[in-house]
Amino acid sequence: MKDECRDNSSFVLHTSYFLSPIPYPLSPAPHILSTKKEIPMRLVVFDRPTDKRINFYPLALSRPIFELRCGMTSLLDKLLAKFAAKDAACFVPPYLAEVYRAQSGRTVNDAQSLGGDDLLLLDGRVKAAELNLSATGPSQVGLDAEGDVLYVRLAKADLGKVKTDSLENLLESAKVAFPHAAEPVAAWNYTWDLVLANPAQLTVDFRAAGRSGVEGTIEEPRAIRGSLKDVYVAPGAAIHPMVVIDAEHGPVYLDEGVEVHPFSRIEGPCYVGKKSMLLGCKCREGNSIGPMCRLGGEVEESIVHGYSNKYHDGFLGHAYVGEWVNLGAMTTNSDLKNDYSNVSVVLDGKRPIGTGSTKVGSLIGDHTKTSIGTLLNTGAYLGAMCLIATNGKLLPKYMPCFSWFVEGAVTKGFGKKKVYETAKIAMSRRKCQWTEAEERMWDEVFQITAPERDEAIKRGRNLLCPGKNA
Repeated sequence: MKDECRDNSSFVLHTSYFLSPIPYPLSPAPHILSTKKEIPMRLVVFDRPTDKRINFYPLALSRPIFELRCGMTSLLDKLLAKFAAKDAACFVPPYLAEVYRAQSGRTVNDAQSLGGDDLLLLDGRVKAAELNLSATGPSQVGLDAEGDVLYVRLAKADLGKVKTDSLENLLESAKVAFPHAAEPVAAWNYTWDLVLANPAQLTVDFRAAGRSGVEGTIEEPRAIRGSLKDVYVAPGAAIHPMVVIDAEHGPVYLDEGVEVHPFSRIEGPCYVGKKSMLLGCKCREGNSIGPMCRLGGEVEESIVHGYSNKYHDGFLGHAYVGEWVNLGAMTTNSDLKNDYSNVSVVLDGKRPIGTGSTKVGSLIGDHTKTSIGTLLNTGAYLGAMCLIATNGKLLPKYMPCFSWFVEGAVTKGFGKKKVYETAKIAMSRRKCQWTEAEERMWDEVFQITAPERDEAIKRGRNLLCPGKNA
C-alpha cells in the first residue's frame, strides 16, 4: 500500500520544484504555477524566536509561522509564488529545526545561505499580496510599525557591509547600514487574522491555480449551482450521488482523491485537500481543509490543517484546527457572542486580547482530542496535546498545552508519555511514523508551556480538593 505520508506531490508550486520524501506533506495545496520568470536571487524566509510568536500559538508551537495556511496554500507558498522562487532557505526557532528540515527537505538554520548571492530575506508573516517590492535592486530594509525588520533586500555587492555569521546579526546590521522603506510592511499579526481573511483568499488562490471542470467523477443525480468554471474536481476525486456543490458565491476546489458522501453540501469559496472525506457534511462557505481529514456535521469559515477528524455532528465555525486533532461527536464551538460584541482570545492564560471581530471561533493545537458533547466558548484556545473530557458545560476559554480537562478542572492527567503513546497510535493509523525528532520537539514545547500549565493545574487542584494546595 502506498505510504500516504510520503506523498509530497501537493508541495509543488512550480513545475521544476520537487522535494525529497517527507514524513507528511506540510503544504497540502494544489499546483499553483507562477507565470513569472525565475529571478536570479536567493530567497530566505525566516521565523524569528521573538515574543510575537505567541500571537500564533498554539499552531506555531509545532511549525514555523510561514507554514500556516490562508486560502489554498501556506504563507510560504505565497511568498515563493510572489517572487517566482523555486525554493527558499529557512530560519526557524532552534527547537523546530530538526523536524522541519526532515519534513521539508529545505536548508534550515544554515548561516552559509546568507552569503554569495543577491539575497531577499522575508519574515514569514509578510503579506505577499500587499508587498510592493522587487526581488532585486539596491539594498533596502522594510520595517513594521514597531520597527522590527520584516525584509532585507541585499545586493551581493553590499554583503561586506553587514554581518552574515547569523540571521540576527544580518538583520540588525542591515537595519543600520541600509535605507528603510518609506511605508511600514503589512504582515499577519494573529492566527485569527488568517481565519478572517480565508474566504477572500480562497477565491484569489482558485483563480491563480487556473483550473476548472470535472476530471474526477460525479455520480448522478448531481447538483452544481453556479458556473462550472468556478468548480474544479481533480483526478481521483469521487463525488457520490445526492451531493450539492454550490459555487454561486465562490469557487470550489476538490483536490485529488477527495471523497464526498451523499447529502453533503459544499458552498464556495472552499478548498478540500487531497484524500479528505466529507461525510454528509454541511461544508459552509470559507473553508480550507488540508489533506487526509474526515469531516461531518457543520463547518463554516474554518481552516483545518490536515490529518484531523470531525466525523460526527456538531458545529465548527471561524476556527483554526491543527493536525492530528480528533473532535468527538457533537463537539461544538461558539463563534458569535450573544451580545454581538467583539471576541477576545487568551493566548497566555492571563490576558485577553481583542480580535476586533464579532466572529472568532476556536484555536486548537496539534494532537488535541475532545470527548463527545464538548462545548467550546467563543474565542476558545485549546493548546496542543490536550485531552478534553467534558462535563456538559462550556469549557474555560484557555486550555494550556499537555493538560487534561477532567471533572470540570484542568489536571496533568497521566502525563506526556501517555499523550505521546496516543499520538503514535493516531499517526500509525494513517501510516505515518512518530519520530524521535518529533518527540524531542514536543519535549521542548512541554517546557515552553510549563508556566501556564502549572498555574492552571494548581487552580484545578484547588477546585477538586478545596483547602489543599498540593
